[in-house]
Amino acid sequence: MPTVAIVGRPNVGKSALFNRLAKRKIAIVHDQPGVTRDRISAPCLATTIPCTLIDTGGIGGTLEDGFAEAVTIEADIAMQTADLILFVVDAQSGLTPVDLDLGAKLRKAKPPVMLVVNKVDEEKHTKNADEFARLGFGEAVRVSAEHGKGMQFLTEKIDEFMKPIVGEIEQIVAEAEIAGIKLAIVGKPNAGKSSLANAILNDQRTIVSDIAGTTRDAIDLPCEFAGEKFTLIDTAGLRPRSKRDTSVEVFSAMRSERAVRRADLCILVVDLAAGISSQDRKIAQMVLEENKPCLIVLNKFDLYHPDAPKKARMEEATEHVKRELFFLSYAPFVAVSAKSGQAVDQVLKEVLKIRKGAKQVPSTGKLNRMLQEAFQINPPPTDKRSAKRVKLYYATAAVDEKYSTIPVPTFVLFVNDKSLMPQSYESYLSNRLREFNPVAGVPIVFSVRSRDRREWEKRDGPPGGARGGKKTDSPRGGPKGGKKKDGPPGGARGGKKK
Repeated sequence: MPTVAIVGRPNVGKSALFNRLAKRKIAIVHDQPGVTRDRISAPCLATTIPCTLIDTGGIGGTLEDGFAEAVTIEADIAMQTADLILFVVDAQSGLTPVDLDLGAKLRKAKPPVMLVVNKVDEEKHTKNADEFARLGFGEAVRVSAEHGKGMQFLTEKIDEFMKPIVGEIEQIVAEAEIAGIKLAIVGKPNAGKSSLANAILNDQRTIVSDIAGTTRDAIDLPCEFAGEKFTLIDTAGLRPRSKRDTSVEVFSAMRSERAVRRADLCILVVDLAAGISSQDRKIAQMVLEENKPCLIVLNKFDLYHPDAPKKARMEEATEHVKRELFFLSYAPFVAVSAKSGQAVDQVLKEVLKIRKGAKQVPSTGKLNRMLQEAFQINPPPTDKRSAKRVKLYYATAAVDEKYSTIPVPTFVLFVNDKSLMPQSYESYLSNRLREFNPVAGVPIVFSVRSRDRREWEKRDGPPGGARGGKKTDSPRGGPKGGKKKDGPPGGARGGKKK
């Protein structure tokens, strides 16, 4: 969705305006300057065209607690990423030197700027609003965010700005559909990323050199294979942050990281001949944190113990990958030689296999039965401080296929208290789920949510036992005096109750 950033000096009413447009009290509104320090975002519910609001901390104010510089940086980021900027000023205070300085800064901003004169509560404030014409942003929109005056006119003006932007976004979405499966080829410098892209395309589309850092930008390369469309995104090699010695290299790394976020699947290329390094592990960690499907390509396999038998070389390479990239265990791998073209066709074949498996999402019934069994085989540990344990009420898989041709489902677990779910038990459930639904290349993402027991009982009956039973918080998890032990605490909807 398009983004609207609300900026201005402290205490001009940005948060009040944010709440009005969001139709919810999200941002804290207070007379004290500097209350909002971070970027806060929320959907704009007041406009006809959907967009996202960003409320920023006050710019240019002198905050006593030393947050002024950080607030300015946060506002700068919002201005760089916004499609429209609402420059909010205070009609009651009048034009200030900080407004003039900020206006000069915003005139250089890339997105369009709409001047919003806030706190126009009385007729005398309307006269004060005229002096803001000196800022040079055309006719201002006059509102009173606190009392809701002028908000309809403001939302209509925002919709006018949003119409062409929405058209551009729709075009981007259409182009994304044409692009097919987007594959970001990532790795450290000189791992053979460009060579792999050229080998897949069977064409010298990118420059290949022994000099690390030849590729500076993320390059989109369309291709077809087995009747499917792909877009290969050849990225710059990612060096450690401490070794990025030029601004060009810093921006190249930023583009590579952005390519990872917009890709449907990441192809992690490692130089097998040199061995998997700490930088390879850091890049793999970045892919994992973005919850991206992944395929590992072991390049330069022809140089890896070349005198040994192929089978022994493959067994050794397998052990090496499992040991060094153990946290990325969901990612399958293929061994290739991009320079000679050996086994390169296996890369896209494996991608298609991953996409096929990703669409096989377990049904709600099967998912809940599997989790019931997992809880029975290995009950969750008891929290030492509260003497309680996590109880699962219900689970479901949420998939939004609009945003990726290779969907990554989020497994939503409704529990009594999500703070009682240790990371180790989440890992256990992840392993059990992968045994039950063995889909290679796709990460398992959990979203653990607390569900109020009284609300659950009202809708679905008591989660701990028979209707009307008295439930305790004992580790046994069943009705008081019952014999139910540590099986599925409450079970899935429709499951058997004892």
